[in-house]
Amino acid sequence: MRLTLLAAALATFVIASVEAKTVLITGSNSGIGLEFAKQYAAKGWDVIATHRRTAEPESLINLRSEFPGLIHIETMDVTNHQQIDGLASKLEGTTIDVLVSNAGITGDFRNPVPQSFGTLDYNQWESFMRINALGGLKIAEAFAGHVKASEDKTIVAISSLAGTFGFRGPTMPGGYWYKASKATLNMYIKIIAGDLEKDGVIVASLSPGQVKVEKMGDVNFPGLIEPQQSIGGMIAVIEGLSIEDTGKLFSYDGTQHPF
Repeated sequence: MRLTLLAAALATFVIASVEAKTVLITGSNSGIGLEFAKQYAAKGWDVIATHRRTAEPESLINLRSEFPGLIHIETMDVTNHQQIDGLASKLEGTTIDVLVSNAGITGDFRNPVPQSFGTLDYNQWESFMRINALGGLKIAEAFAGHVKASEDKTIVAISSLAGTFGFRGPTMPGGYWYKASKATLNMYIKIIAGDLEKDGVIVASLSPGQVKVEKMGDVNFPGLIEPQQSIGGMIAVIEGLSIEDTGKLFSYDGTQHPF
């Protein structure tokens, strides 16, 4: 009887190990990224949560305590290509089912002047492009092999409808650097999708909607949604993606949008 029970336990362990999936999330110490880490960990996924701080953020330390064994904290600034390549090398042999390229900047909602016509701060342009656009490109290139070797083979970038040419909805005044950087990211996603389609890798852009995150403070306006709703919706979209969806842009509610 004991041998039978032991065999059953070992079989259960092997099945659980085979079915375990891994997600890598950039910019995961706050806001959208942190909520992604929470929700994937709650689903039982192994979460590689990256951040750019000099020490492990308290938010991720707490999350690791809440989900022991599932949260793996790594330092990786998406503008530091040496760090990116270093982590990719460190994770060699690790399959990444879903790569969430989330790290990004929007600018100060309370002070739109640097991104408004007539008062544009051109010194900010490079930061937006390096983080929002080039960061997503480099992350995809560095970890493409890890994704190809996985079961789900999915790369998603958190973008914005504000970075599409047909968008006519409410958005921040001006937003020159943010919108241009997200438009560039969307184009990179389409190109990456074309390059990786032959390998069965799904590559898509996701728009989270207007999410009320910590950095917004007391700023409030119509249409804001809570992180739980946005990220829950995006995870559902990710789970429903197929290779026919590669290179496309979806909102958190599953609506597909033209670029």
